[in-house]
Amino acid sequence: MSDIHKPSVLFVCVHNAGRSQMAAAFLTHLAGDRIEVRSAGSAPADTVNPAVVEAMAEVGIDIAAETPKILTIEAVQASDVVITMGCGDACPVFPGKTYLDWKLDPAGRGTAAVRPIRDDIRTRVQNLITELTPGDRA
Repeated sequence: MSDIHKPSVLFVCVHNAGRSQMAAAFLTHLAGDRIEVRSAGSAPADTVNPAVVEAMAEVGIDIAAETPKILTIEAVQASDVVITMGCGDACPVFPGKTYLDWKLDPAGRGTAAVRPIRDDIRTRVQNLITELTPGDRA
């Protein structure tokens, strides 16, 4: 059975090197192919934060091969839900999209400090899946 419209989510932060990468990885891991997932940054870093890679590996999700991506207007237009994580005015706003702001910041922190942020993101993503896929079990 195929859905007429698969919900799509874009996670945006400044560097696309930490929180947006964790959120995208959790959504992909937990929702499978039920939700289309994107992540991007308004000023992408060269690499994903090593503490974030380590913290995600601790919960069995490998994001070591991920690379930060630049935020594009097309990515925003193609998404139903845009979740910003500190990019502020750099995120374009389009009518008809759902915008959420998750205030989280693992930048410059070691793995121990990233763990609670990772766990918070997992909970938020689980709640998002429930909202976007009513009737399904996440």
